[in-house]
Amino acid sequence: MIRVGISGWTYQPWRGTFYPQGLVQRRQLAYVAERMTSVEVNGSFYGLLRPSSYASWVNEVAPVADEHFVFAVKGSRFITHMRKLAEPTTALANFYASGVLALGPRTGPFLWQLPATFRFEEARLAAFLDALPRTAAEAAALAEQHDQRVAGDRALTTTSTPDLPLRHAFEVRHESFRVPAFSRLLREHDAAMVLSDNPGQWPVFDEVTARFAYVRLHGHDELYASGYDDDQLDAWAAKVRGWDAAGLDVYVYCDNDAKVRAPFDAMNLLAKVRDANVR
Repeated sequence: MIRVGISGWTYQPWRGTFYPQGLVQRRQLAYVAERMTSVEVNGSFYGLLRPSSYASWVNEVAPVADEHFVFAVKGSRFITHMRKLAEPTTALANFYASGVLALGPRTGPFLWQLPATFRFEEARLAAFLDALPRTAAEAAALAEQHDQRVAGDRALTTTSTPDLPLRHAFEVRHESFRVPAFSRLLREHDAAMVLSDNPGQWPVFDEVTARFAYVRLHGHDELYASGYDDDQLDAWAAKVRGWDAAGLDVYVYCDNDAKVRAPFDAMNLLAKVRDANVR
């Protein structure tokens, strides 16, 4: 499967540009799902959400998206930026108890974005990878270990899809990760190394380490702002189709939202990927 979408969908500047005038906010996600095949949840990075939020998103896309539309979920910055992956069990339990399990079969990969100051530490990363759940049943069991940060009346610790496999992708932003040990760890856990296109703010890692590829397009010339022209999108489409031909699932998210380029680039890339003439 090839899925192309955007990072987040509630941006005020998009109203009247991507979103038509008069489209109510509660219809924005459905509008996206009609035009793309996936979306990244960014709110989960900033704080613990509620099961009702995840459940409502599933209901919003159900009438307009086929069964292959999924939500990639960005891991909590409390885990990645504050705790820096240390002693992750309770924090991961809270994260999974906060409602993620409500996504059910619409669960996409979990994105773990590390800060640019985070250097590669093999033992710490190995322990974190070992702590991550690999199925929805494992995530539910982990969620049962949540603490008071997730109140009992708003915790979700059960799943209707226990056998659902869970995928994990790592977006690293420090050159110290360019070592064989990092690649080996990801391969051992079937975790993806994110290909993070950016204008030189942080290193670009382009190596397949899992049965799927994960790409984030942050803007090649201006971070979060510049768009991708036809030639650039043709190149990305060819790369995506190459992964697909090699038997990989592919997830691509446009994060160049500042000047309302992300949704249009995502739709154009998706069209090119579907074009049999792309080479």
